[in-house]
Amino acid sequence: MSGRDLAAGERDGHRTHRPWSARRIPAALVASVILVAAVAALADVIAVRAGRPAAAWRRHLAGELATRPVDDVWMLTGAAVAAAVGVWLIVLALTPGQRRWLPLRSPADCPRVRASLDRDGAADLLRDAAMRVPGVGSAHIRVRRHRIKARAHVRFRDPRQVKDDLTAVLDEERDRLALARPPRIVVRVRRRTG
Repeated sequence: MSGRDLAAGERDGHRTHRPWSARRIPAALVASVILVAAVAALADVIAVRAGRPAAAWRRHLAGELATRPVDDVWMLTGAAVAAAVGVWLIVLALTPGQRRWLPLRSPADCPRVRASLDRDGAADLLRDAAMRVPGVGSAHIRVRRHRIKARAHVRFRDPRQVKDDLTAVLDEERDRLALARPPRIVVRVRRRTG
């Protein structure tokens, strides 16, 4: 599919986005900390309602919060940590994550179908295609969101011809991958010495 077809598909509302990750680990960590604090506070409140004195940690915490000034180092440190955790959670909530995955184009007749390709898998496919180019002795491919970097060592043939052939082969293989936003290809070749 050409770039024109891709642009037409995006105008028709078939634009594919990177999948969102579940963010299970950060959510579990924050939920665990909140759960432990809530259970401890609830147990102490129940004990006070049952006629027992408040726990020492709660009396100490209430006393510290009542007597420490707002510009105290510990108060500022606690506020900074709470703010940093809050910013971290907001960033996690507003960004998709799963940067290792490249979204594929959705079929025109099924716009709700979504698929992704792992960057390492895409690099392997492109490297295999690069190794089929005559004259390429070894190739290293790195796939990023906006750019594919290809480095190849030339064993024989003119390096400029190998670069042109390699660029054409990688362009063709990248188009076969059916990426939603095909990255730009940058090719560097070097004659192998020794």
